[in-house]
Amino acid sequence: QVLVVESGGDSVQAGGSLRLFCAVSGYTFSRNCMAWFRQAPGKEREGVARMYNGDGSTYYADSVKGRFTISQDNANNTLYLQMDSLKPEDTATYYCAVRSSGDNNCPNFLSKYLYWGQGTQVTVSS
Repeated sequence: QVLVVESGGDSVQAGGSLRLFCAVSGYTFSRNCMAWFRQAPGKEREGVARMYNGDGSTYYADSVKGRFTISQDNANNTLYLQMDSLKPEDTATYYCAVRSSGDNNCPNFLSKYLYWGQGTQVTVSS
């Protein structure tokens, strides 16, 4: 059974930083896409960043480019999201998602990811 657990969410002031963690267990595929999505109250869930562990390719939403960094520790099956220069509009529940993949064309669509965590709350105050 695959288990995905996010942590690291907190309340911070604008301009601050947070580091989110996503621990994956029970997952046996060596090549995968891992992604962070977020959902703000009253809004649809949207892609934030995604990564292919085969070659380290990364992709970011325009709204977070230059501020967020996605990374992965393959040995520990852990995904990270370093969030700097946080803005109030970054306030949302952040979700981690995983799918197996044979190439670095990691999709930005919720339906393409099979395994999801329960989310971790990030609140940025002005």
